[in-house]
Amino acid sequence: MPAPEGTLLNGTPRLPTPSRPHTLLAMGTDIHGRLLAEGALDRLTAVAHVDTRTTVTDPALADPAELARAEVLFTHWGAPRLTEDALRRMPRLRAVVHAAGSVKHHVTDAVWSRGIRVSSAAAANALPVAEFTLAAILFANKRVLDAAHAYARTRERTNLLAYYGGHGNYHRIVGIVGASRIGRRVMELLRPLDLDVLLHDPYLDAHQARTLGADPVGLDELVRRSHVVSIHAPQLPETRHMFDARRLTLLQDGATLINTARGSLVDTDALTAHLVTGRVHAVLDVTEPDVPPADSPLYTLPNVLLTPHIAGSLGNELTRMSDWATEEVSRYAQGLPFAHEVEPDELTRSA
Repeated sequence: MPAPEGTLLNGTPRLPTPSRPHTLLAMGTDIHGRLLAEGALDRLTAVAHVDTRTTVTDPALADPAELARAEVLFTHWGAPRLTEDALRRMPRLRAVVHAAGSVKHHVTDAVWSRGIRVSSAAAANALPVAEFTLAAILFANKRVLDAAHAYARTRERTNLLAYYGGHGNYHRIVGIVGASRIGRRVMELLRPLDLDVLLHDPYLDAHQARTLGADPVGLDELVRRSHVVSIHAPQLPETRHMFDARRLTLLQDGATLINTARGSLVDTDALTAHLVTGRVHAVLDVTEPDVPPADSPLYTLPNVLLTPHIAGSLGNELTRMSDWATEEVSRYAQGLPFAHEVEPDELTRSA
C-alpha cells in the first residue's frame, strides 16, 4: 500500500525532494517485470527519473549516454559486476541500491574506492526466509512430513498417541547457528512459543545472545543438545563444511537439520550418509551442488524435505524488496542517509 502523502513507506516524514536522480535499472532481463510489479514501478518513477524500458546487463553494451547520466544504479539478481571499467562509463554514479540480498556478486572494491554508497534490501529478504524456517521448525518437531508419508502409505489414521510419543513442540530445543538478520528474525518469531533456544555466533557475547532470547553455547554443544538445528551463518572460507562428517555425528537420533543459508556450509555427502539410515531428518532449501545429481537419495528419502531455494523472496514478495529499495532511492534524493546502508567491512562476515 502506498505511503500517505508526505511520508515514506516506513512512516518517516518526507522532506521536499529537490530533484529525482537519474536512475538506471541493472539486473537480469527475466527479473525486471517481476520485480517491478503490483505498482512498484509507479512508486519508483515517482522518486526517480528512470527509463523503465532499459535494463543494463552489460555496461559495455549499454547506451553510453544513459550510463553517463546515471546517478543511481537500481540493481537486482543478474546485475553486472561493477568493475573499474564499468564505473568509468558511469562518472556521475553516486549510489548503488540493491533490491535484493547480498551485494557480493556485483559490488567490487572499485565501488568502495570511488566512495559510491551502497544499500541492500537484505533485511526485506530475511523476512520470508525466517517465516519458512519457523514453519520448518514447527513441522519438524510435529513430525508432519513423517505423518503425511505414513498417511499416504496406509490410507488410514494411526494411533496418534502412540505415533506421536516423544514428539511435539513443547519445550523442544532449537539451535540457531548464526545471529544474522535471518537468525535474529527466527529467534524473534520463536520468542512467544514454548521452545528453548540455543545460539552459536562467534561475533556475539553471552549478554547479547541472552538479549535475543537464547542461551549462548559452543557449536558442538548446540548440535548435541538440539532437537532442531537451523543454519543461518554466512558463506565464508572458514564456514565451508562447518557441518562436516564429525559434527554431523553429534546430532542426536531423530534430530532435524535445517539449511536455508548456503549449501557449502554442510558436507552434503556426509549428511546424506546419515539421512539414508533414517537416523536424522533434514529440511534442505540449499545444497552443494545447487542441484543434487539426478540419482541423489535426497529427492526420495522420506525423512528429507528438499526444496529448490524457495525460502527467500518469491512471487509478490519481490515487491517488498523493490519497495524497500525505492525507499532508499527516495532517501537519497532527499539527502537523507540510507536506512539499510552496506559498509565494506560487513561483507567479510555476511552472506
